[in-house]
Amino acid sequence: QVQVVESGGGLVQPGGSLRLSCKVSGSNFPIYTLEWYRQAPGQQREFVASITSTDSTRYRDSMKGRLTISRDNATKNTVYLQMDSLKPEDTAAYSCNADYGFIDFWGQGTQVTVSS
Repeated sequence: QVQVVESGGGLVQPGGSLRLSCKVSGSNFPIYTLEWYRQAPGQQREFVASITSTDSTRYRDSMKGRLTISRDNATKNTVYLQMDSLKPEDTAAYSCNADYGFIDFWGQGTQVTVSS
């Protein structure tokens, strides 16, 4: 079955950077879109960034300029999220979604904590 595994989270000081990774395995079907979402305690899950099979990207408006999403060119099954100039309000659990068009799968998430 399809597995979605995120990594790269951790504790970082305000202004710092993190690079999250999401690896999808278990299917030969092409992934239509890979997306990142985040959810802070007591808050609703919100969209962060996405990249399609044609490398079209979209970003959360409030985080534009601080995010770069990219995809492994060889396998197309790994997506990276570079986050710069992190702020305390970016603290959340970041989850990856693999959308095949007819079904999607979620990972367990990776915690990002921005604090001094």
